[in-house]
This record gives sequence, C-alpha cells and structure tokens, in this order.
Amino acid sequence: MREAVIVSYARTGMAKASRGSLNNTHGITMAGHAIKGAIDRAGIEAASVEDVFLGSAQPEGATGHNVARNAALWAGCPSTTSGATINRFCSSGLQAIANAAHTVINEGAPVAIGGGVESLSLVSRSGHMNVHRYTEDELMKKWPAIWMTMIETAEIVADRYGVSREYQDEYSVESQKRTAAFQEKGYMAEEIVPLKTTMKLVNRETGEETFQEVVCDRDECNRPGT
Repeated sequence: MREAVIVSYARTGMAKASRGSLNNTHGITMAGHAIKGAIDRAGIEAASVEDVFLGSAQPEGATGHNVARNAALWAGCPSTTSGATINRFCSSGLQAIANAAHTVINEGAPVAIGGGVESLSLVSRSGHMNVHRYTEDELMKKWPAIWMTMIETAEIVADRYGVSREYQDEYSVESQKRTAAFQEKGYMAEEIVPLKTTMKLVNRETGEETFQEVVCDRDECNRPGT
C-alpha cells in the first residue's frame, strides 16, 4: 500500500479581519502564494502537482470560483493540475489535507497539495456577501441550529459544559502570552512565507480610503499586553 507523507508546508501570516495587512488581498493571491512557497521549499517542479485541495468555509467572492484550481494556476502549476474547493466549515482545511492524502494513496498521484484559505475582509465582512435565500423554510423548522452563529454556539457550549467566563479569560490571557513568547523566539517564523501586498486604510472620520504597501510576515492578531 502506498503511503502519503508531508514533505513541505507554508502559509501566510494571519492578519486581522478588515483592519489587518491582508484586508485587500484576494483569496487566490493568498492561497497561491502559500502553494508556491510549499512547492519551492520542496524543491519540486510545479508541473508535478497533480491535484490541489483547498478548504474554505465561505467559498464565494474572493474565495469562490473554485479558488483551489485558480490558486494552483497562480502558483505556477500548469493547466493539467486539477483543483477542488471543499466546504466543511471549520474542518474544511483538514478535510482538504485528508483528500490530498487519499489522492496520493489510492489514486497514485505523485504530488497533491492540501490546505485552506479564508478572507473575512473580502467575503463575510465585505458587505457584498450573498445572503439571498440564505435559509430554507422546512429545514429551518426541523434543524434551526444549522444556521447558528459561532457566538451562539460558544454560549451553548459554555453553559452545557460549565465553562465559566473567568476560566475563558484566564485561558485567553495565557494563550496571548504563549503566542507572544513563541513569536519572540521565532518558533512560527519558518511556517510563514512573507507576502508583499497592498493594505487598505480607511479614515474613520472622513471615510477616505488610501492604500499602502506592506509585508505580512507574521501573525498580527495576538495582543501581548492583554
């Protein structure tokens, strides 16, 4: 039986939604940059990649139109490289990796790539997300929790399993401290392929938009002083 092994990995930094350095970067660009980084690190030809699987919880707009195939082409893969975008919400990326492994083990692909891509800035928080006929009446009657938000889910989980607000705060503070310590020691730097891009800045008072060239080379979401 064939085995699937991970020989390379790469990702972009994680930026804040709407206000971070990737708030104006297309999903194809982000995913394509990471794919190219993984290919380059592996020292292989892009043409050897047979299939690319990307998970996306919101596969529309900037992460739509089969973003997996488009990102593969952006990364320099030829038109013979296939791509599939997978939506299993929070486990979309994990499912994509499982699919890539399956393709290598059971279908004989020499190289397959699995990963994920998401842009809250350009999709769910863009003001242009398609919510027309978002729900279906009969299913809403039987399974209303399908459309439950993450915030509502968190409240139910906290109540059901007795997770206090105090414990959540303690855990959050510790997480912020650990992230800051890891960044300071460079533990996560090797994962990231720096991405030069254009960030959108909006003046809160006037609404004026300006654009600034930036390099996203680290995770921006942690708050060490919390």
